[in-house]
This record gives sequence, C-alpha cells and structure tokens, in this order.
Amino acid sequence: MNRADLLAFIRSHKYAVQASVSAEGKPQAAVVGIAVSDAFEIVFDTLESSRKAVNLATNARIAFVIGGTVNGDERTAQYEGVAVRPSGAAREAALALYFSVFPDGRDRLSWPGITHVHVTPTWIRYSNFNANPPEIVEFDAAAIATLV
Repeated sequence: MNRADLLAFIRSHKYAVQASVSAEGKPQAAVVGIAVSDAFEIVFDTLESSRKAVNLATNARIAFVIGGTVNGDERTAQYEGVAVRPSGAAREAALALYFSVFPDGRDRLSWPGITHVHVTPTWIRYSNFNANPPEIVEFDAAAIATLV
C-alpha cells in the first residue's frame, strides 16, 4: 500500500464511524462527515453539546472506521488519532479543508454550538479482504509521517 493509494481510499469515503470514550469510560460511536488532508488529518463538524464533543474535551483520543459499507468491497481503514478544536490560522485551514468536501458546512456555521474537530493520526490499519491473500498494512505515527 503506497501513500497515494491509501489517501485515495480514505478520501473515497465522505463518511466514517467515529468512536470516543466518556469520562466514565462509556463508549460512544457516531457517523460523521470527514474531510482528509494530504497529511491524513481528518476534520469533521459537530455540536458542542454532542456526546463526541463532550468526550473529546476530556479525552482527546479518537478512532474511526472508514469503508466496509459497500456490498462486495471488503476494504477498511481503521484510524486512531488525537483530536483538537483548532483556533486561529489552524481553524481557518481546517474549515477550508472541510468546506472543500462539504460546501453546505458553511450554512451550519450559523448553528448555535457548531464546532470543528481536527484529528492528527497516530495509527492507521488498512485491510483489503478483496485480495487473496488479504492485504493488511499498519502504519504507526512514525510510518504515517514518512507517508506524508
């Protein structure tokens, strides 16, 4: 799996299942719309009052499952990272990326409590069970940095 192919696979999915953990250790998962940077960073929007936003305020670790939702296509990316709510120039860059995939996100800026989350990857595992034998490749933070 090379950089271009992994990035193309992840970007071919506009939605992912996101998972986080509450301060009480309770799991939470939700489908979110994702935009992916050239550095494999993910940006999504949510409401400050959502469980995911509350969870990420106390524990910035987050996970995603990308793919695996199309019959006959048994490819997925499991993704772990660290989430922040960007500010200043970083926020403007995150918004530009997000709006490039979800132009309607601009309309949501007027929603009370809307926020954007920027995630830096720490681990990605790509699995392709369409191949025989299956192709499974893992990238830790150091390996991800060499992909960028």
